[in-house]
Amino acid sequence: MSGMKKYIALFFSMLKIGLFTFGGGYAMIPFLQSEFVAKRKWLGEEEFMDMVAIAESTPGPIAINAATYIGYKAGKFFGAALSTVAVCIPSFSIIYVISLFFDKFAAMDRVAAAFSGIRVCVIFLIFSAGIKMFISLPKTFFNIAVFIATTGCMAAFSFFSVGFSSVFYILIGGAAASALYAVGYIRRKKREKGGKDDLS
Repeated sequence: MSGMKKYIALFFSMLKIGLFTFGGGYAMIPFLQSEFVAKRKWLGEEEFMDMVAIAESTPGPIAINAATYIGYKAGKFFGAALSTVAVCIPSFSIIYVISLFFDKFAAMDRVAAAFSGIRVCVIFLIFSAGIKMFISLPKTFFNIAVFIATTGCMAAFSFFSVGFSSVFYILIGGAAASALYAVGYIRRKKREKGGKDDLS
């Protein structure tokens, strides 16, 4: 695909995703996966999962961070800027129009009924994205242990109404993975050193 065609495809893909995604950034994940992993193959499954982790753990909305990353992969700086603007245009335009007559809009029974249905769909979209990511996750002991621990803590804290920010889950998971990597790195260095001593 030529450069200009790729930019056009990126712009309209992000515009479409931004227009038809309800429920925030997490609801956008399955659309991004379908469009840029399954259909266009601009990202692999593993890279997509890494992108979601990066987009979630860095400041800013996950949807915009993810769009910026995908845009940069597709077309460097201009692609990132184009992708970010395209994904923001629909929500900005709709919210701006709604803000002009918000009280009348919120009081409409049809709008309230539509939002009730949308909320149910959003729950399914987020759950579906989580299942797909879990299936493609490498089934190592560490990954499964972190998944079980995080799920258990979230369920217990929700049941007992304990306030615990999702930021802490990310920080703890990152720290645990960094510690595991450091231990593996030290062991590899010791083995390499031991091998060199034996040869000498």
